[in-house]
Amino acid sequence: MDFLPLGKSGLKVSRLCLGCMSYGSSQARPWILDEEAALPFYRQALDAGINFFDTADLYSQGKSEEITGRALQKLGLRREQVIIATKVFYPTGNTPNEQGTSNKHIRHAIDASLRRLGVDYIDLYQVHRFDRTTPMEETLAALTDLIKQGKVLYVGASSMYAWEFAKFLCIARANGFARLVSMQNHYNLIYREEEREMIPFCREENIGVIPWSPLARGFLAGNRPRSTEGETTRGKSDLSSRRLYYQESDYQVLDRVTDLAKKRGMSNAQIAIAWMLHKPAITSPIVGATKPHHLDEAIKALDVQLSDDEIKYLEGPYQPHAVLGM
Repeated sequence: MDFLPLGKSGLKVSRLCLGCMSYGSSQARPWILDEEAALPFYRQALDAGINFFDTADLYSQGKSEEITGRALQKLGLRREQVIIATKVFYPTGNTPNEQGTSNKHIRHAIDASLRRLGVDYIDLYQVHRFDRTTPMEETLAALTDLIKQGKVLYVGASSMYAWEFAKFLCIARANGFARLVSMQNHYNLIYREEEREMIPFCREENIGVIPWSPLARGFLAGNRPRSTEGETTRGKSDLSSRRLYYQESDYQVLDRVTDLAKKRGMSNAQIAIAWMLHKPAITSPIVGATKPHHLDEAIKALDVQLSDDEIKYLEGPYQPHAVLGM
């Protein structure tokens, strides 16, 4: 396993990150694994050399954080061996101040996340979405205070428009606030809108890019053919996938991935993740796994070499989606 600095920081993260949204409570979503079923995936990730684990207070109403913290403790990891990332923004209660990125909510959310994870600091604390009801200065000041208090080491952000992210960095620089070191954005062979502005901006500013959904929620793995849309458990229950994918142009991308995978004697997942790992801006794709082979294929993708011609073939004619995949 190779390790790269997360953006312009000294934090070294593995080339793959285990996404922990899949672990929590099956009552939240039918495809989510409960604690006993989830533990082997943390072990599998660690055995492969993965040191980077991403969760959020939103996932299974906090149970993902609980399971992640307990799993890493059960597996005997020293705190300095692992990178734990979590997020703040989405509602954690029913009152007006139990959501967003205000100073008040961040203050309560960080303590709740630390409690659930069972740790005394979080490596990477991310703004899950941009809170348009709170001034950026307030959010950045609150995040800076967390670093000063020793509760957080680094701060980052997730899906937003490039101009919003650029404004965050500008305000941080002008006021001496903590710099956002990473962007967790929606990016894969089907959804390439981020190539217009966000990814070039991150390269220019030396921001770590840790994309979510590198397999387009399983679409690129080839488990949702044209004839049986959403045949997986997640596909049947995740209506937002239908908004993001299932256009004929998406299936044309899938056809190219499938074709190259057959020629190379590999799985679709290996090809799609290898393509992403070849993109120069990408630090660590966030991979989800609910079956052992899901993580195996992502790990095998680390050794796949694609030629320039193969990359061009996979990408085909560029037809970006018109909306930001939030």
